[in-house]
Amino acid sequence: MTAPDTAATPQLDPTATATGAPGTPGGRLGALGPVGLVLAGGISVQFGGALAVTLMPRAGALGVVALRLLVAAVVLLVICRPRLRGHSRTDWSTVVVFGVTMAAMNGLFYQAVDRIPLGAAVTLEVLGPLALSVVVSRRALNLVWAGLALAGVFLLSGGGGHGGDGGGPGGGLDPVGVAFALGAGAMWAAYIVFSARTGRRFPQADGLALAMAVGALLFLPLGLAESGSKLADPVTLGLGAAVAVLSSVLPYTLELLALRRMPSSTFAILMSLEPAVAATAGFLILDQALTTIQAAAIALVVAASMGAVRTQVGRPKSAVPEA
Repeated sequence: MTAPDTAATPQLDPTATATGAPGTPGGRLGALGPVGLVLAGGISVQFGGALAVTLMPRAGALGVVALRLLVAAVVLLVICRPRLRGHSRTDWSTVVVFGVTMAAMNGLFYQAVDRIPLGAAVTLEVLGPLALSVVVSRRALNLVWAGLALAGVFLLSGGGGHGGDGGGPGGGLDPVGVAFALGAGAMWAAYIVFSARTGRRFPQADGLALAMAVGALLFLPLGLAESGSKLADPVTLGLGAAVAVLSSVLPYTLELLALRRMPSSTFAILMSLEPAVAATAGFLILDQALTTIQAAAIALVVAASMGAVRTQVGRPKSAVPEA
């Protein structure tokens, strides 16, 4: 759950790079660095999510979201120093909706990981961008990828009598956690749309910084209501700052740098690996082991996401839905 620049992915030329023409040795070698940046960003955001889960007993899910958004907003506002004047009412309404969407996406996701394993939550969440890709592409082949993803979700949620360790009925995933994860996925799809619109209306990362501030202002009262003075604890603040840096500031920066030097199609494929990275982080940090069925389910969703992205390559330039 990352990358403001994921939003711009469908609008970029999937064959052009800043390091060389498509198919040239210079282009291929130049892509090695950006690939490392994207992978580092994905590892950062998912291990940041795992750290957030460990922080929830201290600050609560809403408190963790409030700390993450607040610290990330402060850092981005200091770095970007966005201009407040000279923007139209439509500009401001766009960035406000973007901020609301960002807050909802984070809030729903952290409610999910408070109830189900991290790898499962990210796998369910990625269905949002996948559904958006299917709708935007309007190609019959993408229905195959959608079906493959649904098969993965069926297995992941305990279909066919195979359960996991999520604590739901029959050993399956907690249905409330699943609902929160799917809601986060819907918000991620909306986030992609409004991130693209914000990027067209604001220079550099100004719109992102302002939207992050909107999200922080919206969530701070919720965090205070749930956790109160616990948020002022130095250890909690320090861990919250680490979550913000790992989950927001660092991956956004790395992905911004990567997208300047690599095809958007390659970027999107690498982003499709996030469920697998999340499952690894959950295992290493949270001791959330996967069953064979759950691992297969995640693999199906990853494969579906990659297939949907590859189907997009070579299509005429199609934008994310306009305002």
